[in-house]
Amino acid sequence: MTATATPPVFTARALLLDMDGTLVNSDAVVDRVWRRWAERHGLDGDEVMKVVHGRQGHASMAVLLPDRPAEENLADNARMLAEETADMKGVVAVPGAAEFLASLRSAGVAHALVTSADVPLSTARMAAAGLPLPDVRITAESVGASKPDPEGFLKGAAELGAGPGECVVFEDSGAGIAAGRSAGMRVVGVGPRAAVHGPDTVVRDLREVRVEALGGGAVRVYVG
Repeated sequence: MTATATPPVFTARALLLDMDGTLVNSDAVVDRVWRRWAERHGLDGDEVMKVVHGRQGHASMAVLLPDRPAEENLADNARMLAEETADMKGVVAVPGAAEFLASLRSAGVAHALVTSADVPLSTARMAAAGLPLPDVRITAESVGASKPDPEGFLKGAAELGAGPGECVVFEDSGAGIAAGRSAGMRVVGVGPRAAVHGPDTVVRDLREVRVEALGGGAVRVYVG
């Protein structure tokens, strides 16, 4: 089910894919790790969970603990990444993700992973979910600014040789959707978190997306 009465069709040259919440359901781990972090810092867990999806950990901490020095957030973020990378319990593929990625590969569609996770975490989560890593990956190490900054999506587009207007982003979080829109790209929201953040359209999961290669590097994306 999409956010519009008539399911849209996008024409693009590149697809940019978030990981957590879009390809991989890691909510169980994120909830466990961040609620423990919230308890350690005397914060309300429910309020913390409203902030953390889509952002790098240190960026979430900067929102939640605005008076804490950045270097402390970065050090804490490194510990959190290690904790998350060691915990794969409950990590599964989003329905349709495996088939969607396979269709992109078989059709030769230019696509990249653009995630706020670092290389170890993204590699571990994709493996735990049984999903192949795209050849082009933009991770936390690739950028100087976290989503909602558009840097990651702009770098992904550049690596694929596409302009922002030629890209379609797949995202689930408010921070990620804002990043895609700020980059000047069209955004397909994936899953229950996405609808309230203003993507161009929304799908329940990737079973509701189909791609068709048009030749010359172009692709048509059917949603709904």
